Amino acid sequence: MPKHFITYKNTGYFSKLICDYLAEDDTLKPFYNRFPNLESFKHQLHEKGLHFTDEKRHLLAKRIMLQYGDNSLSQSTLSNIDLLKEHTTFTVTTGHQLNLFTGPLYFLYKIFSAINLCEKLNKEYHNHHFVPVYWMATEDHDFDEINYFNLFGKKVTWGRKSSGAVGELSTEGLEELKQQLKKEFGQSENAKKLIKNFTDAYIKHDNLADATRFLANRLFYHHGLVIVDGNDAELKKCFIPYAEKELTENLSFKKVSKTTEKLTDLGYSEQVHPREINLFYLKENLRERIVEKDGRFFINETELSFSKEEILKELQENPERFSPNALLRPLYQEAILPNLCYIGGGGELAYWFQLKDYFNNVEVPFPILLLRNSALLVPKILSEKLKKLNTGIQELFLPQHELITRHTYKISKIEIDFSKQKKFLKQQFKDLYTLAEKTDISFLGAVGAQEKKQLNGLDNLEKRLLKAQKRNLSDELNRLKAIQNQLFPNQSLQERQLNFSEFYFEYGEDLLDVLKENLDPLDQKFTILEL
Repeated sequence: MPKHFITYKNTGYFSKLICDYLAEDDTLKPFYNRFPNLESFKHQLHEKGLHFTDEKRHLLAKRIMLQYGDNSLSQSTLSNIDLLKEHTTFTVTTGHQLNLFTGPLYFLYKIFSAINLCEKLNKEYHNHHFVPVYWMATEDHDFDEINYFNLFGKKVTWGRKSSGAVGELSTEGLEELKQQLKKEFGQSENAKKLIKNFTDAYIKHDNLADATRFLANRLFYHHGLVIVDGNDAELKKCFIPYAEKELTENLSFKKVSKTTEKLTDLGYSEQVHPREINLFYLKENLRERIVEKDGRFFINETELSFSKEEILKELQENPERFSPNALLRPLYQEAILPNLCYIGGGGELAYWFQLKDYFNNVEVPFPILLLRNSALLVPKILSEKLKKLNTGIQELFLPQHELITRHTYKISKIEIDFSKQKKFLKQQFKDLYTLAEKTDISFLGAVGAQEKKQLNGLDNLEKRLLKAQKRNLSDELNRLKAIQNQLFPNQSLQERQLNFSEFYFEYGEDLLDVLKENLDPLDQKFTILEL
């Protein structure tokens, strides 16, 4: 299977922050712990091992097993959960929202990045064991971000009202959506498998967290993936000391604000804005911000309020009611997992860079940050069409207007470039300038104005000729546009738009095998796979 690479910088789709990080720019080094390479993990192992207790390990393994309930687990996953009790076992974690039917393609890329990195580490460090973890973002409350996926250029949407944490949301009403999908998917064997996956996950489970766990477990069944739901009363007991500091000292706000200011002074954007209190209050159908005013703690958009003593008592007695926001969720994760590395997309890593000083202050080891694998999947039929057009896949990363202009210059039988004419014209005016210098200053100005006018005229003629050639060559150019539109829907990366089902129809389980085999998490280049 042909495989190509392009640097993240050359794709044009990744921020300066991420490109500078991958280039190991010195200015960013104060904002992370260690750069992701095999050697770095030796030091990370030692540091995390000093800060993680056997008590936490046993609690974690116990709670994970309870969370799985009656799910069928592979022997590799069972073994990994059991190994979490050992002081020589560590995790590599990625997180994702509970998107309907996995959401965008990069859900698969994230998890295979974690699985494949663990395999590399298991080969490198024989005296340790490494477990891939998928952290389900069950406490998120923005339902509109996750209630759909794209299929054949249309949105498949789960239309319903929601409130509170999305993981607790009932799957009621998804039977109707299933019937819609059966019509869209058709009757092929792979289409039937997709419908079965959807049915077994969303129709046979009562809430979105259980449905997502089931689907992820089935898709990655043979790879030892361990799925963790942080919305767990026993696990949140480990977070009480940090939540208490958040309520009484506004610690994350102070530390993260200073770090963010340093990043913005360097020209990078603020990814997440810290609040004075970065916690939500969580109950059934409720997840609202905690706001302190004049020594009293209010639950936003409700009548609930607490004195300082009352809210600290509530935290001790009901820690499950305190939910970290995007800035505190990383700390909670690192407090309850023996984690070495977090794998995320560019936007996720951007807010991790805001957290380094805060982690240092609360004495929790800051994980290695790894950009997840990114890929472009190119069906064979499109590869063949590109070859006929004599166009490389890498060229398709260009903005469409630039791609079409370049291709027009390449295939035009008429010379569109007027550089020779401009060079000749400049030479003629050079002689006129020599003559003008022998007269007065006004003639010198007239020569300059005439040169500018005629060069502008050549520029305009060149643009008009280019436009005319685009019309004359429109058949081929439209074919190229159509290919780019298929591979870059909405002029965006394929992985951010398409759902895995569009490829599963044709490739079935082989799709997952291809991704597993070809995504190298430490290679740190954008992967192009010709299927």
